Amino acid sequence: MGLINPDFQTLPELFSSVFYHFRGQESKFPIARKINGVYEPISYDAFENDVRSLSAFLKHNGITPKERVAILSENRPGWYLADMAILNIGAINVPLYPSLPANQIEYILNNCSTKAIIVSNMLQLGKILSIWQNLPELTLVVVMNRLEEPIEEVLDLNQAKALGEKILEEKPWFMEGAPVEPDDVATIIYTSGTTGLPKGVMLTHRNICENVKSCSAIIRLDESDCGLSFLPLSHAYERTGGYYLLFSCGASIYLAESIETISLNMSEASPTIIFTVPRLFDRIKITILKQIAVQSPIKQKIFYWAVKTGENYHKAINEKGSAGKILSVQHLLAEKLVYSKIKTKFGGRLRYFVSGGAALPQKIGEFFQALDINILEGFGLTETSPVTHVNRPEKIKYGTVGPAVDNVQVKIAGDGEILLKGPNIMKGYWNDDAATKEVIKDGWFYTGDIGVIDRDGYLKITDRKKHIIVTTGGKNIAPMPIENLISDSPYVDQVVVIGEKRPFLIALIVPDFNILKEFAASEGIVTATTRELIEHKSVQLIFEKLMRTVSRQLATHEKVRKFLLVDTPFTIENGQMTPTMKLKRKEINARYVAEINKVYNALNMVYNTE
Repeated sequence: MGLINPDFQTLPELFSSVFYHFRGQESKFPIARKINGVYEPISYDAFENDVRSLSAFLKHNGITPKERVAILSENRPGWYLADMAILNIGAINVPLYPSLPANQIEYILNNCSTKAIIVSNMLQLGKILSIWQNLPELTLVVVMNRLEEPIEEVLDLNQAKALGEKILEEKPWFMEGAPVEPDDVATIIYTSGTTGLPKGVMLTHRNICENVKSCSAIIRLDESDCGLSFLPLSHAYERTGGYYLLFSCGASIYLAESIETISLNMSEASPTIIFTVPRLFDRIKITILKQIAVQSPIKQKIFYWAVKTGENYHKAINEKGSAGKILSVQHLLAEKLVYSKIKTKFGGRLRYFVSGGAALPQKIGEFFQALDINILEGFGLTETSPVTHVNRPEKIKYGTVGPAVDNVQVKIAGDGEILLKGPNIMKGYWNDDAATKEVIKDGWFYTGDIGVIDRDGYLKITDRKKHIIVTTGGKNIAPMPIENLISDSPYVDQVVVIGEKRPFLIALIVPDFNILKEFAASEGIVTATTRELIEHKSVQLIFEKLMRTVSRQLATHEKVRKFLLVDTPFTIENGQMTPTMKLKRKEINARYVAEINKVYNALNMVYNTE
């Protein structure tokens, strides 16, 4: 159980040891993808041959160690293949989000002098063709999809593999060469950032390998496990956890077709572990409660009894170490009547959800735990490879991100900032010594996050340092806890609290329009547009009541005095969210500055006349 080779020092060592372990075992496979509605596996032997062929092709075409090769693709087998082939020849992988526009791709490729790029399809190829004249270093372009007609200086992946295979037939020794060293840079991941130009985070083979090892000691996986992949592989979280960790333990990876098909894909793949972000749990909870709402009164009563039983059971275990005989029997009954049926919807084998990328609301975690579904919330940054903390399966504390992993040291600075040290800390930012020195001081990485450590060593993140709001009254306010309180409402999809250099706080809220439309239908409210819906008096009353409820839980200076309902979600496409699902507060502020000023001016008039 655990790592197939616990001694690997580089990613090529990891790949080769796993391929060797499974050589000739046709029933075992690293990856499965949907073809004609059915999951089809790719065997280890077939995948290894493809990796060798593509590696030979890249090397033959002049890609040498330490040169940069980009991947611009959605999650698909070709992403894993390209990654392994690039790393096998000692080159540096530069992953790009497929949602990036051409101008941002151009900046990144020029910033790190990328020599080659592997793209997924004609859409992504079109972006590269439109900017190629501005990329003097780019000499090689490969597209994963088959080319229907020739494009000058572009090859498709099948052509590249065939050429590589021919090279290896003629020169069996061709792939022999200097080994990759642990301190060599493996990847440059450009952090999208919520402000400013992206910075290239340099992660070495040692950084990533040590992080995989520390995670494997906590989340125990083996050949019987499998994951469902849908978070972007361009992000360090999915890449380290959902790819390298699973691969290193011999677990299979099923590729989800899309975000919309996750429920279907879970039932088909029967995953034992899923790496995801908190927004998925909101959606699952709403779906579960909707399904319960149309059941008979007796079934609804049984469901809510089971939830309450689960809450009491886990509370007793956390506080006393055991649940007692009667409560344990009730929990077993709830398992048979309710929990098992919900678990079946996740494929029936799920052991863990792992949550990262953003804060998991404590109430959401406790709701799923009450249904006997464990969520292991963790914490980390791209600069830390990424995992630094994770809740332990044997002791989960919702509202925290758990203790540090074994090889990471953590301390809290005088101003509350979380500092980290360990073998997983990045080498630095690409060609940016000044930015590197700002965040790495005396070996400690300054995260920019504010937090506290409890008596059990569990870390609680309270906010981002740069998100702290300073009002005109001089009050320092952390917006995240307030936003979490507002987000607890099923009527809220997204929220941003605003108040920097303002006399008080207001909230920009994107409602959950599915829930809102259900409310409107039940009340006989008819509107032509979402704008009309959010301006309706009955809808405004819902949010006024919510604000009053939230305000009772806050100090006077933390109270949200007014809200502004927004009819357009904050998305990656409109530039108000990063590819890793973090809200871009500066862009959101700029987009709605007129509406925000109008709210403040109206409130100022009220306060000035009182």
